[in-house]
Amino acid sequence: MDFTKKFAFFTPSIRRLLMMNSQILKALYFQESQSIAQLSKTFNKSIPVITKSINSLLEMKLIEGNGFATSTGGRRAIQFKLNNSLSHYMLVIALDQYYTSIYIYNLENKIIEQITDQYNPLACESEALQNIISYADQLITKSQIPLANFIAAGVSMPGFVNTQKGVNDSYEKKCNLHHIKKHITDHFKIPTIIENDSTCIAFAEQKFGAAQKTTNALVINLNWGVGLGMIVNGQIFKGSSGYAGEFSHIPLSHSNTLCSCGKKGCLEVEASLSAAVKDVQNALKAGEKSSLEAEQYNNLLAQGDALLENALQGDQLAIASLGKIGYMLGKGIATLIHILNPEVIIISGRGAKAGAILMPQIQTAVNEFCIPRLASTTQLKISETNKQAQSIGTAAFIIENTLQTLITTN
Repeated sequence: MDFTKKFAFFTPSIRRLLMMNSQILKALYFQESQSIAQLSKTFNKSIPVITKSINSLLEMKLIEGNGFATSTGGRRAIQFKLNNSLSHYMLVIALDQYYTSIYIYNLENKIIEQITDQYNPLACESEALQNIISYADQLITKSQIPLANFIAAGVSMPGFVNTQKGVNDSYEKKCNLHHIKKHITDHFKIPTIIENDSTCIAFAEQKFGAAQKTTNALVINLNWGVGLGMIVNGQIFKGSSGYAGEFSHIPLSHSNTLCSCGKKGCLEVEASLSAAVKDVQNALKAGEKSSLEAEQYNNLLAQGDALLENALQGDQLAIASLGKIGYMLGKGIATLIHILNPEVIIISGRGAKAGAILMPQIQTAVNEFCIPRLASTTQLKISETNKQAQSIGTAAFIIENTLQTLITTN
């Protein structure tokens, strides 16, 4: 959303003030409380310029004082933060291939209400969209928050998401999921953004997680598939058409298993949680012993969660299955290192929960397939936000794109 055009009818001095106000609001969301001196350093602006904006935002009651900064020898500086008493919220719709999660976030980056992991495969039938809207309606009703208090909604989902056009090109135009942004906007009557799930996860890691102190990072979304978000020169990189990061479909597998994309050889068929679950199922059928055979799991989520939990508790079959996908991930990571030479590669998403089990096999494959000089310059990390990263990143994109509207509505 181009707010430079939105502010164009103001005088130049007012326009500069509004743009500075907008930048400060976002800085206080992403970095919590800051003093005038800290903001001056962040934006390379003079103390008087920052003070003018702070006074403007205080007058609009968009920010408030938040105690004093740590003393550096002189008088302790007042810190400022977003004023959450204004009751502004965000509707976050986080989708993966099979499960829908809906959250309400406040401006302190905290979850107010949530409905998570509802089985809802993203097929072209109208039922998937109807379920998404129904879950969101239930959550808003439960929260008792008026729709007027939502600054925006954000949808994150797998696929070829075109943020500029607001569509998901993984679906044909006749499919309602292609136009999901429009349907959400029309139903809730609030501004809506749409973004790729792995891009949101990368943004979450950049702003709040393991990529905060780097300018070149790759973030792998290990879920039922394998996604990739890229941070290049400090910016989210999406390629010329917005579709960069299709890590799942690098042809590194020698399996004849057909991928969800309709082709064979894709990394996803051997390096995803779905692949690990199938490996466990096949092993149990072949007579292998495991604590996983003691219970019957009736859906992929239960199977995936049980796989991760049992692996962490020492189940040998679960560990072996995760080890296999870890090795294939490492093979793919070696390819990424050769092409992009990143400072850090972060394993995030649902599967990062078992990072301690995955990492030895990932490192083994990197050592085997990657040129040592390149491998030695890339650090491998496991995310601590893991499963929650998608919703955090979706909320962050809402802030990045729509928080400025508060300036013109107060």
